Amino acid sequence: MTTEANNTVHDEILLAFNNYLKEQEAFEAKGVKASAARARKALGELGKLTKTRRMEIQEKKNSM
Repeated sequence: MTTEANNTVHDEILLAFNNYLKEQEAFEAKGVKASAARARKALGELGKLTKTRRMEIQEKKNSM
């Protein structure tokens, strides 16, 4: 994998986490029910992205 691709996944992780934080705040502080589903969706996306990033890191480590 290239550094650019790794940064892309890294940036996507940051974006998904920031989306989660925003939706979690809206759900907990403001009681917006729709934000609960969006927060769960962001967490699901985070799970997928972290698995991808873990594979990328492992491949890079093994190629060193």
